Amino acid sequence: MSGSLLKILGRHREFAWFAPYHMCMPKARRNTPLASAVFPLGKRKPVPHRFVLDTIASLSPYTRPMFGCLATYVKDKIVLILRDKPQSTADNGVWLATTEEHHESLRREFPNMRSIQVLGKPVTGWQVLPTDAPDFEESAVRACELILAGDPRIGKVPGSRRPAKKLLTSSGKKAGSTQKRGTRS
Repeated sequence: MSGSLLKILGRHREFAWFAPYHMCMPKARRNTPLASAVFPLGKRKPVPHRFVLDTIASLSPYTRPMFGCLATYVKDKIVLILRDKPQSTADNGVWLATTEEHHESLRREFPNMRSIQVLGKPVTGWQVLPTDAPDFEESAVRACELILAGDPRIGKVPGSRRPAKKLLTSSGKKAGSTQKRGTRS
């Protein structure tokens, strides 16, 4: 038995016959000169509006990058997107995941809230508390308080990323397909 395998297995040498091939291979090392040259690690962007995450920390939020921003989730809901892009500042701020039916009641609490402009639609489900508003930080903290309280107006369960299943007709064929396979009309 090779010395490296004995080193890997340690006190469990009696299971050497069972050791899969990958256990015999040395572990890949991160940030080695070769790895850094092939896959350079860039600096991570700072978290925009970090105080927002600190405010809802008791809910154990998690984040994912989305469209160059930072999407914030609580349990299964996306609740916020944090955006701070220096080259395109119009929609910088805290985006609230909501629906159009809640805009009016949320606007009473956040007078400077508006639909985001980057999507090119006049009204969207995403509403922004813009950084250039005089009450930005107070509004962002208030939105966090609503999230902490479980306000149903903020947060959406993201839709599935899988393509929708095609509906079948009563005869068992796919809806909308009347021709046989391999034939053209």
